[in-house]
Amino acid sequence: MWIERNEGSKFWTGILNELKNRGVQDTLIAAVDGLSGFPEAVNAVFPETEVQLCMVHMVRNSVKYVPYKDRKAVTADLKEIYLAPSADAAGSALERFAEKWDQKYPAISKSWRSRWNEVIPFMKFSPEIRRAIYTTNAIESLNYTLQRNLKTRQSFPNDEAAMKLIFMILRRISKRWTMPIKHWGEALHQFAVIYGDRVPL
Repeated sequence: MWIERNEGSKFWTGILNELKNRGVQDTLIAAVDGLSGFPEAVNAVFPETEVQLCMVHMVRNSVKYVPYKDRKAVTADLKEIYLAPSADAAGSALERFAEKWDQKYPAISKSWRSRWNEVIPFMKFSPEIRRAIYTTNAIESLNYTLQRNLKTRQSFPNDEAAMKLIFMILRRISKRWTMPIKHWGEALHQFAVIYGDRVPL
């Protein structure tokens, strides 16, 4: 665990280098939620890793300033993009989205285009695998649990006290992490086909 007041590419690069020094040789895909500097750090330390943006965050950020009356329709049209059967089909869906919504909300299609290389990596996989990697919800759930357990504490005397409490909470909740990843065997076979020798079987 690390504590940092100002996250950025320097911080994330340090963490990833530490993981590499501890034995992580390669990563295939990094699912990220738009943390500042994180994709750049991933590419600096593991240059072959594909960075996949969390679609839940992409949609959430896209509709942040969309009035309630349009939100359902905009969300449905964005779904056409990230559920498309291929990257080409997703590109066509994005064009249709832009034609329909750019006059009202031009920033949405612009933000998707600017991050396109981080939107489409998971589209080469089957729907089962996509469901496992299209979102960082597992991390979001963990963060929510930590926040819920920490909210009664207004402050800590020092960083070490905070680390100890977080460690104890993680130890307790990790006992519930018993569910296997769905379709993992199928995923491994597809990863082996796509990534070749990078996947030891």
